[in-house]
Amino acid sequence: MFASKEYYKACIYTRLSKDDGDKPESDSIGNQKALIREFVKNHPEIQVVSEKADDGYSGVNFERPGFKEMMEEIRAGQVDCVIVKDLSRFGRNYIEAGNYIERVFPFIGVRFIAINDSYDSTDRNQSDSLIIPFKNLINDAYCKDISVKIRTQLEIKRKKGEFIGAFAVYGYLKDPEDHNKLVVDTFASEVVKAIFRWKLEGMSQGDIAERLNAQGVLCPMEYKLSLGMKVQTNFRMNRKAAWSWSSVSRILTNEIYTGVMVQGKVSTPNYKVKKFMRKDEAEWIRVEQSHEAIIDEDTFRVTQELLKKDVRRGPEKGKVYPLSGYLVCADCGQSMIRKSAVSGGKKYYYYVCSGHKAGKNCKPHSIREEDLFGAVLAAIRGHIKIIADMKRTMDTLRSLPEGQRNTVNYDMQIVKLKEEIERSQGFKMKLYDNLQDGLIDQEEYFLFKKNYSERIADAERAVQRLEQEREDAVSRNVSEQAWTKVFLKNKNLTELDRKAVVDLIEEIVVYEDKKIDVRFRYMADFDRAMHAVHMLPVKPREAAV
Repeated sequence: MFASKEYYKACIYTRLSKDDGDKPESDSIGNQKALIREFVKNHPEIQVVSEKADDGYSGVNFERPGFKEMMEEIRAGQVDCVIVKDLSRFGRNYIEAGNYIERVFPFIGVRFIAINDSYDSTDRNQSDSLIIPFKNLINDAYCKDISVKIRTQLEIKRKKGEFIGAFAVYGYLKDPEDHNKLVVDTFASEVVKAIFRWKLEGMSQGDIAERLNAQGVLCPMEYKLSLGMKVQTNFRMNRKAAWSWSSVSRILTNEIYTGVMVQGKVSTPNYKVKKFMRKDEAEWIRVEQSHEAIIDEDTFRVTQELLKKDVRRGPEKGKVYPLSGYLVCADCGQSMIRKSAVSGGKKYYYYVCSGHKAGKNCKPHSIREEDLFGAVLAAIRGHIKIIADMKRTMDTLRSLPEGQRNTVNYDMQIVKLKEEIERSQGFKMKLYDNLQDGLIDQEEYFLFKKNYSERIADAERAVQRLEQEREDAVSRNVSEQAWTKVFLKNKNLTELDRKAVVDLIEEIVVYEDKKIDVRFRYMADFDRAMHAVHMLPVKPREAAV
């Protein structure tokens, strides 16, 4: 409360936010200003010296640029009167709004006017009324209700696989017909494909960024700006942003490129606190096949495995060494590190256990790079030969007439087993009659019953197993499976390179006696396919003849 003055320097304050459920037409910034100016015409003691607007800012807190500028002018003595259309334009947080109206403004001598609520702090009768706290409370409750409705609606959209972000991720665009749907950006998607390809070929994220910058490819933010999008970011350090290690890494780890929409990773605690908190991964909303994929799932999976490995770039070249991150010690499980030495005036390279070099009581497991590369290449070629023989077997089988195409007669075996089940069940049912007729005693009755029950259970398990094998052997077309193509495209491999290692190998275990164990990718698929082939009437050796 303060005494009225003859002259006031006023600031017109306006605010609008769709998040608060404001009606854009009736509550527009222009309409608010027009109403306030009309009010000022009838109050000659008020002179408007400033106008501040917060368009698009929620009223649940006072962290708004326009409001902060107004408060700076008040502290500087340039403004001593604040005029708003109504209390909801000033703020929807009843505690903070009430604090400003009832404590802060009276203390610093600022007159506050809310036109539509008929509130003027110079009117003693109105300032003592309880109606203002209640109105602020109603505005707060209204904002809470709107917040809950908006959150619920966004949750429904996320679960339906609809995109609700402000901007589409690099590589995609919002569908002009439906802004909640993503479509592939022809140009940017090719850059994404190149980034994944270069990573699998052995380039680091830093090298990829350098190549893109050298080629003049716009980074994601600059590309959005070139499309006319109004982008604000905290990552921009220079006048023109460029590709960096982090921007490449964000693309390589984003599952959205496989056609999977993952949203709801962050959230605010409530409608008053606008600080974003990261949610547990179990709470993320994940919808598969929500849009067209740019990167296939297998490429993405291999890339994620590669990013976890301890890989280092060679000092004399821009790519990592072919086996970096794939070599492990058989005894301690530590990685093998590359070293150089000179023998007979000639420099050579070798690998040694990092645990041994660090003094962790492990043997060196030393092996020359030349010998290691040769052994790994031989293992790859041998494994590919087995897969090629397996493919020829399946191709030969498919070329046979339908009547000859049957595998080892699964149907006949299944029929025999089912007959055995039926026969055992019959014997089991007769046991009670035999017991009543005195043909067997009670001890024999329980012994025979248990025996027949075990026979039936074993036969049922065998039927289930044979049915699965029949499905694998007949229905599974090995030659059309993607994993076989990954190996067969390397059948003419003559030199070990990073791309082949990434495509084909999980890890390489090095033993102390220079033996190695190359553990290939897709071994579960390989084992199932080999089992199916061994059940066929045409064996790999026969098919190769």
